[in-house]
Amino acid sequence: MTQPRIAVGTGHARVEGRLKVTGQARYTADHQVDGFVHAVMVDATVGKGRITGIDTTAALAQPNVLTVISHLNASRLAYKANNASNHPPGERLRAFQDDQVRFFGQPVAVVVATTLQDAQHAASLVSVRYDAQAPTIGLDNGTAGAPMMPYARGNAGEGIAASPVRLTMDYVFARNHHNPMEPHATIAQWDGDRVTVWDKTQWVNGTQAELAAVFDIPLASVRVISPYVGGAFGSALRPWPHVIIAALAARMTRRPVKLVVTRRQLYFNTGYRPAYEYRIRLGSDRLGKLRAMEHTIRAETSSYEQFSEGVALPGMSLYSMPDVAIDYRSVALDVNTPIWMRGPGPATAACAIEMSLDELADRLRIDPIALRLRNEPAQDEGMGLPFSTRRLRECMTTGAAQIGWQRRAARPGTRREGDWLIGLGMAAGVYHSGAGPAQANVRLNADGTALVQAASSDMGPGTYTSMTQVAADALGLTMQTVQFQLGDSLFPQTPPHGGSQTMASVGSAVLIGSDTLRRQAIDLAVNDPGSPLHGEDPEQVVVRDGRLSLRTQPNRAETYQQLLARNNREFLEARGQFAPERGAPRYSSSAYAATFAEVAVDARLGLIRIRRMVGVYDAGRIVNPRLAESQAIGGMVGGIGAALLEHTVTDGRDGRIVNANLADYLVPVNADVPALRATYLRGEDPHVVALGVKGLGEVTLCGVAPAIANAVSNATGRRIRELPITVEALQ
Repeated sequence: MTQPRIAVGTGHARVEGRLKVTGQARYTADHQVDGFVHAVMVDATVGKGRITGIDTTAALAQPNVLTVISHLNASRLAYKANNASNHPPGERLRAFQDDQVRFFGQPVAVVVATTLQDAQHAASLVSVRYDAQAPTIGLDNGTAGAPMMPYARGNAGEGIAASPVRLTMDYVFARNHHNPMEPHATIAQWDGDRVTVWDKTQWVNGTQAELAAVFDIPLASVRVISPYVGGAFGSALRPWPHVIIAALAARMTRRPVKLVVTRRQLYFNTGYRPAYEYRIRLGSDRLGKLRAMEHTIRAETSSYEQFSEGVALPGMSLYSMPDVAIDYRSVALDVNTPIWMRGPGPATAACAIEMSLDELADRLRIDPIALRLRNEPAQDEGMGLPFSTRRLRECMTTGAAQIGWQRRAARPGTRREGDWLIGLGMAAGVYHSGAGPAQANVRLNADGTALVQAASSDMGPGTYTSMTQVAADALGLTMQTVQFQLGDSLFPQTPPHGGSQTMASVGSAVLIGSDTLRRQAIDLAVNDPGSPLHGEDPEQVVVRDGRLSLRTQPNRAETYQQLLARNNREFLEARGQFAPERGAPRYSSSAYAATFAEVAVDARLGLIRIRRMVGVYDAGRIVNPRLAESQAIGGMVGGIGAALLEHTVTDGRDGRIVNANLADYLVPVNADVPALRATYLRGEDPHVVALGVKGLGEVTLCGVAPAIANAVSNATGRRIRELPITVEALQ
């Protein structure tokens, strides 16, 4: 019998919201461990070279300083191969294992003291000598490696040459940093050969696997705890060197150690969205029907690891055309390794593809929406598969009606209100739907309450709440009688909390486990002579508010409490195990977005003000519209930052990031954020998972920045091909 859907699809408030707003939710650095001491990292002040000496005399002479650890005295660590921690190919940075400096800001020592102030002061007194070399900084100065994920269909070069309309466009996208509100932090405590780590992470199982590999101890000897994550956006998808440094310091001092990464250190010691150079060559007919497109993509990575992301995917299938070629290469530089950032890959690709389509529309004097609709594919031409669902056309037409697209000036630069030039722009976005193996444990207690556990994270999308909704419906309980616990490696394993896969993966495991447990209870009832449901067809039994009853005779019923008490059961328990279908995929499944922006640009000063934004999403079933609204707002705000504000300034002489702080690295504030409106197309995608979800968190950012850039072009008549668009670019 299908359970009634009561909680799923409704806008419940966050179940942990009260704990967060009252300060009772403990983030990593909030945990208090008896006898803990503080660690402060010392960073390299050169961008490349070798350490020739470290003087710790002054630091060790300070009161309350326990030790200074560097490559000169650190324990040798195993750093065994580990494929379960999101490391890209290459050799991960090994904390204090050699004298090499690979990038400015690399940790070269750590001071441990009984107070934070003493550790900070002592760290400032550590003197490091270097044999420095000139670092290679900037895509223009590096050498591109071999192609990553090369793709071609047809012959793009010939297709472009044979096209009556041909365009070549070079786009430059700045490096972006995650800048979460909660800085990265780790607390490590050893008990013999076992270690417990409180860590800011989006994947407790990945951090657990890395610690086991580095310290050469069994996986079961590592416990990682992360109940709350104060924003991450991808920055916590892999364990960074500070996690190992904290655990190393704790083992060497035999004291629990707390290490909190400073705001400045976040720019050097965690990842970032890499800078890109993205060239598009395209050919079309004079009516805007695309014939061919070449994508030449260059992205920064570190000298010791080759980072890559799915930037090639939208070019393969977002629009229909016979000829496509994609050449995606990384450029090894003397920088720390990048990492995925919200909408990784497709968000960057959308900037280039969607800006180039608007340039084509301007050239042909075709409405940008009409141009895109003219190139809608019937199937995924990159994978050669049918779409599971694709409602991008409806996203565009719905958004156009909401933003008032008919008011858009057909000739750029012609709509004006006093000193302000007014423009409308739009862009499409796509993000592939994914899911990974996940497990969840579900327990029904004798008092009629349920406990659900999974090792997932919740960095903001509302995992605590959405999983509670799924379990409540499947068990036939109210949300108030279900507790969901996460963020502990002792709980059943889950995939990384990123890539918009948590709802599909963990949610499916919760659903399977809860369904299994409900059926256990129903089977117990229909086989129990003392039950009013004895002998009935299990398929005709439904559970509401913890009460099992016949669908056709609601009065034939009993509660979970009565059932378990009569059978002397303290609890019922089930394990939900989800795994995606094996073998070749049968469908191409993605979430889609159409983002619209209205901007005003001061004609004399070049100041840009966003007036309104509209986002329309085809993301399958929306489990919680209230949480979805939060995701959409966050995605649009992040896209505003990428379009107009966020960029890293690096000193090419030594690799120092000049604006490594929130005063100089600009992010959107309230005054930068306009009225935002989000709409979710009703429906579900039954071909992905039983829940019908496709993922929402990533796609809400994909297409935001190019929509703004296209609006600026429509307002001013000038096409800026570098993001962010600065005042200087419009002078």
